[in-house]
Amino acid sequence: MATTVEELEKQARDLRPEEKAALAHRLIEQLDASSDPDADQLWIEEAQRRYNAHVAGSLPAVSGDDAMSRARARLK
Repeated sequence: MATTVEELEKQARDLRPEEKAALAHRLIEQLDASSDPDADQLWIEEAQRRYNAHVAGSLPAVSGDDAMSRARARLK
């Protein structure tokens, strides 16, 4: 009998925190491996574009706390 996602989730919830972290890391690594092989280069180019815009004054700086607050608000 195949294990369902719900059963896997219940088993994962019973893991110790460090085991959950290890499982999450492995799953994310697997997803990353199947992503676009050019993704790293695209992120580098995006970071450079944003940096250049900031230096030119067309992209204002945001504090790390503000950035995290905004990100958390979007995830709610």
